[in-house]
Amino acid sequence: MQALQFSEAGSLESLQLNELPKPVPGAGEVLIEVRAAGLNPSDLKNVLGRFPYTRTPRIPGRDFSGVVVEGPDDMLGKAVWGGTGKGFSFTRDGCHAQYVVVPANAVAVMPESLSFAQAATFGVPFITAWDALERSQVQAGTRFLIIGAGAVARAAHLLAEARGAHVVLGVRRAEVVEELQAQGISAFQLPGAEQLPEQTQAHFAQQSPEVIFDTTGFWLPAAVNTVGTLGRIAVIAAPVDGMISMPILNLYRRGGSVIGVNSLLYSLEDCARMLEQINAAFDGALPVPENFSEWSLSDAVAAYHKVNEGGAEKIVLIP
Repeated sequence: MQALQFSEAGSLESLQLNELPKPVPGAGEVLIEVRAAGLNPSDLKNVLGRFPYTRTPRIPGRDFSGVVVEGPDDMLGKAVWGGTGKGFSFTRDGCHAQYVVVPANAVAVMPESLSFAQAATFGVPFITAWDALERSQVQAGTRFLIIGAGAVARAAHLLAEARGAHVVLGVRRAEVVEELQAQGISAFQLPGAEQLPEQTQAHFAQQSPEVIFDTTGFWLPAAVNTVGTLGRIAVIAAPVDGMISMPILNLYRRGGSVIGVNSLLYSLEDCARMLEQINAAFDGALPVPENFSEWSLSDAVAAYHKVNEGGAEKIVLIP
């Protein structure tokens, strides 16, 4: 089979498209013919050596959709989606390949409303957003500020609206604000950090947000000064050195809490169950993603370089 593989972490120079033996499923596993696989920023970071527990040589790729071609009789031929969880593409081979082996209970039946390519865009962004909303207790009526407009931020917006929350996005670029507002999404351009509390309250009827989700890794200090009493701040990113200065006095005086969100804490089986819950949250009528491009697996190395150069559009690899 054709598979993307890196021989050592630290540079994209070691990433190659190789011809490898088709994997063989063991007891309790299924062989998936991959029809589409998402390319996430964490896949790039994996190749670049940001995850010290990765073992090489390794096939990267965390999100997939495909068809079961070997495994239990009741699963053969079923269209499924899965991925994202602990170890997948780090200590066991991922899905940027023509075939992938996973535990039989680590996949969910794919919604009929989605194409294979569309389904492959959901995993990491939606599972990360789902975990953030669950653990920060976003529900109907919650005043919810999302900082950022990337894939996780947009997934969080859709999930929060499905729950009936009052959602506002704060983003850096004026043209992105215009794009969001043209779609009927409440959004504003991020001011200086010291103006964030006042700017945010203007969008929540002069009240502070109850939950802030910083998807960028750079707004935590400002979020602490903005969130309301007993508020929650969810974070999924940090500067490269992992360090940030935070006004802890303001945090504990208002009874606030900071919640770290990391999809790698969950097993593949856990993530499959989350995909089922996400589908149920929309009553099976999942929003159809449009902002992505399809690249052939044969062009996967170039796709990784595209993401490394800062391309914002989601890429889906098609074997």
